[in-house]
Amino acid sequence: MRWPRFTTWLLFTLLCAAGLNSRADEKKRIVLVAGTPSHGPGQHEHNAGVLLLKKCLDTVPGLETVVFTNGWPAHTNAFDGADAIVLYMDGGDRHPAIQSDHLAQLAAAMKRGAGLACLHYAVEVPAHKGGMEFLNWIGGYFETNWSVNPVWDAEFTALPPHPIANGVRPFKIRDEWYFHMRFQDEGVTPILTAIPPDSARDHPDDPHAGNPLVRAAKGMPEDVAWAYERPDGGRGFGFTGGHFHENWGNDDFRKVVLNAILWIAKMDVPPNGVESTVTPDDLKQNLDPKAKPATD
Repeated sequence: MRWPRFTTWLLFTLLCAAGLNSRADEKKRIVLVAGTPSHGPGQHEHNAGVLLLKKCLDTVPGLETVVFTNGWPAHTNAFDGADAIVLYMDGGDRHPAIQSDHLAQLAAAMKRGAGLACLHYAVEVPAHKGGMEFLNWIGGYFETNWSVNPVWDAEFTALPPHPIANGVRPFKIRDEWYFHMRFQDEGVTPILTAIPPDSARDHPDDPHAGNPLVRAAKGMPEDVAWAYERPDGGRGFGFTGGHFHENWGNDDFRKVVLNAILWIAKMDVPPNGVESTVTPDDLKQNLDPKAKPATD
């Protein structure tokens, strides 16, 4: 049976409209994973930090945010359908991402095209386990005996023409800003760059605190947050700040991370960035009971 031309056109139009509406109704899925408590009060507040980020992201249309607190998700399907994964947790040899089959879980999400962001200590993995994966997934990582982690006042005087920098004003803030990271040769865009004081470099050789190459670069700018476009089309983001919980109260500090989460999920970042408000009372919510001293 041959359909009349008008009927065929009408059916085609309705089907297209239904498809467009279906895509319009789809939400980007953001999965945020918080590590367990580890440091003193106000430091490495992973649970409070991701819940604060969720509060800010929940105001963004077209987003669905899921949070896992106090460690790696127990279910192996936690990252199914994730457009972006955000890790905020302790790293190094204890990094939850390198335990059990967790790298394989992330690899499956990366293969699907999910974006990955690592915040503060979560950018550190051993070179022999996780290093190559993080290099390929977020474009860089903290490598012991190469990178350093001093506390210093970083002044960001200029921001790049990148969506993650939308609406971010120059700012200065004290944090444990890691630098001298191990980076990919291509595809990495510096987002936050500052010149560390000489005091941040003048330390004896130590796996985390100093080496001759770091000391030889006095006066040179260092990248402490970056974006990465993977050859497979996926996106990554590394952010070395986030040691001090109070810093999430700084609008520009916070906006960089919120913008980045949208960007790695392949969403359009608003021209003025993700607008959000965090009050002093907000910063007091969901803080961890602390028992262990700082070790990184």
